[in-house]
Amino acid sequence: MGSAHPLRADAIVALAKLVAFDTTSRNSNLPLIDWVEAEVQALGARTRRVVDATGTKANLIVSFGPVEAPGGIILSGHTDVVPVDGQPWSTDPWVLTEADGRLYGRGTCDMKGFSACLMALAPVMASAPLTRPIHWALSYDEEVGCVGAPPMVEQMAATLPGIDAVFVGEPSNMKVMSGQKGISSFAIEVTGREAHSSQIDQGVSAIMEALPLMQAVAAIAARLRAQAPGDSLFEPAGTTITIGKVDGGTAVNILARQCRFVFDLRSEPDVDPGFIMAELQPLVDAVDASIKARAPEGGASLFWLTHSPGMAPEPDGLAEQLARQFTGDNQLRTVAYGTEGGIFQKAGLSTVICGPGSIAQAHQPDEFLEIAELDACLGFLDKVIARQTG
Repeated sequence: MGSAHPLRADAIVALAKLVAFDTTSRNSNLPLIDWVEAEVQALGARTRRVVDATGTKANLIVSFGPVEAPGGIILSGHTDVVPVDGQPWSTDPWVLTEADGRLYGRGTCDMKGFSACLMALAPVMASAPLTRPIHWALSYDEEVGCVGAPPMVEQMAATLPGIDAVFVGEPSNMKVMSGQKGISSFAIEVTGREAHSSQIDQGVSAIMEALPLMQAVAAIAARLRAQAPGDSLFEPAGTTITIGKVDGGTAVNILARQCRFVFDLRSEPDVDPGFIMAELQPLVDAVDASIKARAPEGGASLFWLTHSPGMAPEPDGLAEQLARQFTGDNQLRTVAYGTEGGIFQKAGLSTVICGPGSIAQAHQPDEFLEIAELDACLGFLDKVIARQTG
């Protein structure tokens, strides 16, 4: 397992506490934020909340050291997790379980393990003679399209002077990930008219009308896969589209009044995802007109739900230079999953991804984090603290 970091046990205790908060994106994250904020304020850290419009969720900015000084480093992570609904867990997902060098529980890998390391090192950050600040950026609703991070990033970029680097602690096995794909999500909603399924001339099946639109999305996805650049830094290469959820209908013998399907588009940083709207909108408009001719109360609509930008590699960026110095990792890598990294980069801040755990464990039943990954992350953060005291 390698040598244990002196604060490993503290990190495991913090992780157990974090996992116990059910911060599935549909829930409030305020109990977790309350706990973190109370702990760091007791150490003398400065905190700021960026609250959502409902008042039920919040981002938390935590600052150690001379906040007004330039040269700060931001350590970024999200507080929400994906659902466990319907997954065959062997343990209670909300109770941290240790077995065979692994820590099981929802969010252990994605990405409360990183936050647990921050909590374990908070007393060190508070007592260190920092000459440059260390900031935490803990966001909400990353798992539903990085919804919470933008106002927090905007505020940090506007108020924190001269940030040197942002490290996003998403699971990367503590390897440096220089780029990420952008992610956008879309929905197509179709409304028909209910009728007995034997009387198809009396109604309009929303599901039947939605099928050609699903086929169009699938055809675009196949075309984009065939056109993926051979020299791409990403795996899989190019832009990918997947229909993730379909809802509709009441019974097998009723023409469906409603059908809604959602799909996501993951694109390389130089691709404008708006092309999908331009390509699909005329098709949706044609279905809309066809339905309205038979059922004026019906129709079809296309919605762009979320967008989080990609993150391009910065070979000369300070974040990449520091991360490579701290890890010894000099291989160029990118990831296909989305993070708040692209949002920080778009705000003009040098950013890389580097965090504990494997993305292969994220969102899975029996999600786990290797204890050795906690040790590696704590060691990385030790070097961040040392750099900020220099």
